[in-house]
Amino acid sequence: MPDVNNKILIVEDEAIISQIIGMHLKKLGYSISGIATSGQDAITLTNTTRPDAILMDIFLDGEMDGIKAAKIIREKFDTPIIFLTAYSDDKILERIRTISSAHYILKPFNNDDLRIALKLSLG
Repeated sequence: MPDVNNKILIVEDEAIISQIIGMHLKKLGYSISGIATSGQDAITLTNTTRPDAILMDIFLDGEMDGIKAAKIIREKFDTPIIFLTAYSDDKILERIRTISSAHYILKPFNNDDLRIALKLSLG
């Protein structure tokens, strides 16, 4: 069972998907530190809420995608990031590989996928 103090930031531009992710997290015993819909929002919320991990979509509202936002977050805060994506092409995977300690889960995912990725990220 996770530490109930573990806060997770959800970065997803589709409201229904962020609600589903939130339900999964609550079932697994995590709390939600916030929901961001853009890369810039993700950086701002990471700064203000200091989450223990971030679930990050790749394609977001605004000019900054999730991979670019994740690089900035990892440089400033060293927060573990798990990408949730429906895309697994080589170009995207190569960009993800450039971010230290990043994991990814392909959508659609289930509670076990999320539980394992969070456990690996949080230690």
